[in-house]
Amino acid sequence: MIAASSLAGLFLVSFLAATILPAQSELGLSGLIAADAASVPLLIAVASIGNTLGSVVNWLLGRGVDQFSDRRWFPVTPDKLQRASRWYQRYGKWSLLLSWAPVIGDPLTLAAGVLREPFLPFLILVAIAKTGRYLVVAAITLGFV
Repeated sequence: MIAASSLAGLFLVSFLAATILPAQSELGLSGLIAADAASVPLLIAVASIGNTLGSVVNWLLGRGVDQFSDRRWFPVTPDKLQRASRWYQRYGKWSLLLSWAPVIGDPLTLAAGVLREPFLPFLILVAIAKTGRYLVVAAITLGFV
């Protein structure tokens, strides 16, 4: 059975992958699945929760964008934020179903905060998107194991 530290590591890398730091949560999930370290549903749940909570951080940053956007550590350039905001205004909260996607996902979650998307719909849509991605990653990994 998997050590608690491995689950904590998966949670952390999944959380960071959704925030300002570059991380590859898919590789962590795939590696633990391939190692048969724990049940696949447990691993998917840990990665999904971590990644969703990382997106919540982005939403919170978006809510306070005026205070943080000029900081070096801010995760999104003004140009990316403007593009994501236009996309979000055009497609609305349903665009959050793309929050799993590389490049556009993190700016979309930030734009949701900037544009004051209510928290509960945000959380539900992002959790669906993030969990869906990890289900696909797990299926692909299991196909090779």
